[in-house]
Amino acid sequence: MPLRAIVADITTLDVDAIVNAANERLAMGGGVCGAIFRAAGAERLVEACRPLAPCPTGQARITPGFALKARHVIHAVGPVWQGGGAGEPALLAGCYRNSLALLRAAGGRSIAFPAISTGIFGYPLRDATRIAVATVRGETARDGDIDVTFACFDQHTRDAYEKELGA
Repeated sequence: MPLRAIVADITTLDVDAIVNAANERLAMGGGVCGAIFRAAGAERLVEACRPLAPCPTGQARITPGFALKARHVIHAVGPVWQGGGAGEPALLAGCYRNSLALLRAAGGRSIAFPAISTGIFGYPLRDATRIAVATVRGETARDGDIDVTFACFDQHTRDAYEKELGA
């Protein structure tokens, strides 16, 4: 299935899994992370995350979606931007690869990603979207039956994804 980018509130999407731009403690944070926790039911999601923490940067963990339409939340810990010389590209790519692996292991066929690490973690949007699209394309090429949505916070972010997607 083709990859697509939309402007949407990721917490409202009816997919098998949404990805949370998480912190290593898998604790409720701000931005997308806070919105996902609140929409899922913060208390239950906090309890589900507690035994899975810590989660190293570049890795991911999966929990139920609780009150979300999504059956699962995949918590992916993106890198904090340090200028690009601290392994950030490989760590960011790992978030996408590991999230897709967890989706497959859970029997899922549809997933929505936010723009991981581009918020308070400071990853440049253009670089992050290039890595996201290339990694997801590479990972889904062999089993094109996975439906991938990049859920963008705003039109500027969607435009960056559309450029990488060639739309």
